[in-house]
Amino acid sequence: VYITLSRTNPQIQIKTISSSSHHIMAIARWLNQTVGLFVFFLLDILDFLLCFTYKTLDFFFESEWKPCYCSSPLEAQAKTRKIIVSERGEYSKVVSMTRTKIHFDEISDTLYSRGPSLLMRLSKLVSSVKCFNYKGVIMRGSVVESCDHNYESKKKVSSGNKKRLMTLNSTVVEKSPTTPRWSDCNCSFCTSWLSPSNKDSLFVKVQQPKDNKKARDNVLFIHGFLSSSSFWTETLFPNFSDSAKSNYRLIAVDLLGYGRSPKPNDSLYTLREHLEMIEKSVIAQYKLKKFHIVAHSLGCVLALALTVKHPGAIKSLTLLAPPFYKVPKGVNPGQYVMRKVAPKNIWPPMQFGASLISWYEHLGRTVCLVLCKGHRLVDSLTRLFTLNRMRTYLIEGFLCHTHTGSWHTLHNIIFGSGGKLESYLDHVRDHVDCDVAIFHGGKDEVIPVECSYSVKTKVPRATVHVIPDKDHITIVVGRQKDFARELELIWQRSTTTHK
Repeated sequence: VYITLSRTNPQIQIKTISSSSHHIMAIARWLNQTVGLFVFFLLDILDFLLCFTYKTLDFFFESEWKPCYCSSPLEAQAKTRKIIVSERGEYSKVVSMTRTKIHFDEISDTLYSRGPSLLMRLSKLVSSVKCFNYKGVIMRGSVVESCDHNYESKKKVSSGNKKRLMTLNSTVVEKSPTTPRWSDCNCSFCTSWLSPSNKDSLFVKVQQPKDNKKARDNVLFIHGFLSSSSFWTETLFPNFSDSAKSNYRLIAVDLLGYGRSPKPNDSLYTLREHLEMIEKSVIAQYKLKKFHIVAHSLGCVLALALTVKHPGAIKSLTLLAPPFYKVPKGVNPGQYVMRKVAPKNIWPPMQFGASLISWYEHLGRTVCLVLCKGHRLVDSLTRLFTLNRMRTYLIEGFLCHTHTGSWHTLHNIIFGSGGKLESYLDHVRDHVDCDVAIFHGGKDEVIPVECSYSVKTKVPRATVHVIPDKDHITIVVGRQKDFARELELIWQRSTTTHK
């Protein structure tokens, strides 16, 4: 007998499960774990072999041995000419320098440390590298920072080992665009950002009233992981009412690394880089003083960060399937979130796919090589087999990206921000005066519904709408008319409240 307390109904609900059903569930879990252990061991071997394969192919096609995250940070530093400083906690610092600028970028430790595997241990034994100690000193007339860390054992550093004698303001290191790698798609769509007019800003799709002066409000749409602005422009934009189309300027962006936006290979796709590109390409470009935000999945992390950075500009915040996991005290946030999002299960298929692209850098690159580089073929075959009756805009977002962009965004934003979201939500609760609405599919296998309820515990004024029988995508796709009406009501209510 299981007694559960419904979130929507305070009454106690009593459910009984027969002993036979209980045994079947136990057997299913055992099979999932046992078969998964064998499958992921084979994937460990395959990813290990692909590491050497891609290094050879990179040297053949690009005349350079490209570093990967199978290497230690010290090796990566030597090959990328960037100083990597391991610090206590969730992040490492990547220091980029020019003659006049210095910048610290935060990267998630899940890039280098994704849990022990047999092959990783064997490779360490072969190379006789048991730990990584790095002493870095950055000098400019006086000592700026000195740190002495043990990367693998993560020993605590005494306060005397670190000194900060000057404050470094965050500045951006200027980077030149790079041509696509041999394993990336080089079609006109995927490389449109290389033109001089597009290389420094995101691709932005705007739908506004004919007389722009009549636009009462602005709405910024931020898509999720492996998606693009088409997720909004092909679903919601045509279904807003005439009143909404005449009163709101609707703005959807392709995030850095997706769709028709820049996909630089030398970028680490950190939170700072994503935010600054949105600020430059949207907020500054369109002179936004006040605006609403609608964000999905990964986009929710960026939406919360923008809200914290521009608290007085946000009129309403609508989050779809926010990936917020309450991290227990004393646990590494990035590692915890990665194991929640990608728990190394072979069933359900969505979790297996998430595990594949999260844990295996080279297998993920292989998937991109086959599908992303051949996205035009996938699009054509889809149209052929469906007799051109299926709109393929989702393929644009799902396949039009590079492995570098998706890999770093996944780790540095979704996993790496695990320790930041709680403080962001606290800031929204205490310092941001805007309506917060949350939507979640009842059958979402990517981000569980509990994540949305966890957001509400941090921001009590937030309203949570669970849509039965909808998943991570169909929460919008397939119910775009209903969702368009729901958004209009949120914007109208917000405008009335904040007059």
